Amino acid sequence: MVAKPFGMGISVPLYTPHMSLPYKARIDELLTPSERSVFKKLSSPQKIQDYLDTLPVNFEMTGETYQSPRRVLETGTAHCFEGAVFAAAALAYHGGKPLLLDFQTLPIDDDHVVAPFKQNGHWGAISKTNHAIVRWRDPVYKTIRELAMSYFHEYLLWSGRKSLVAYSAPFDLSTYAPEKWIAAGEDLDDIALALDKSHHFPTVPAKNKKLLRRGSKTEIAAMKIVEWKEPRGYQAGG
Repeated sequence: MVAKPFGMGISVPLYTPHMSLPYKARIDELLTPSERSVFKKLSSPQKIQDYLDTLPVNFEMTGETYQSPRRVLETGTAHCFEGAVFAAAALAYHGGKPLLLDFQTLPIDDDHVVAPFKQNGHWGAISKTNHAIVRWRDPVYKTIRELAMSYFHEYLLWSGRKSLVAYSAPFDLSTYAPEKWIAAGEDLDDIALALDKSHHFPTVPAKNKKLLRRGSKTEIAAMKIVEWKEPRGYQAGG
């Protein structure tokens, strides 16, 4: 069976649960004892973020990757997509919705992915990044647009130009069988593509595009702060 998220014509595997097994129980079955011990400790979005902050960034020195949560645990590294998918898996393990929120930028900049969550009726986001910007968001936002737009002013090119052009609707990973993304040995290229092709909403009204102010020198300087030292030979995007 297949599902087409957001009507964009991208076919993805549809999860058909066992009659007696809810999604979270199916995840528990998939995990090894060592994986389960990690997931059990990550019982809140706040704890998941704390854990992701301990992982070095995956700089993809040998080529582009889209590691599954199992591979993240094996390699001990993650970049934004991998961190968001890992966070979604941990949320699902504890009975939450495994969601992704995609940010699309001008072609010269790098897209970003976070894992949105809801607590007490308000949205927040778990984020894996190497920078002082586009990080964790506390659950204080009433709508997904409010949450997404909280990242807008942080998305700058080195010229100061604002570069965030669109954000996705929440992308539900529970439409996939958990075997296909949580415990996959291969990269999650299909999921990354489906997310990219899913429905996105513009950040800026067309009439206001010319009204955007460039970031200040101080804001641009803040973008140079990194959490993990970039290895020799690393070529940053953007």
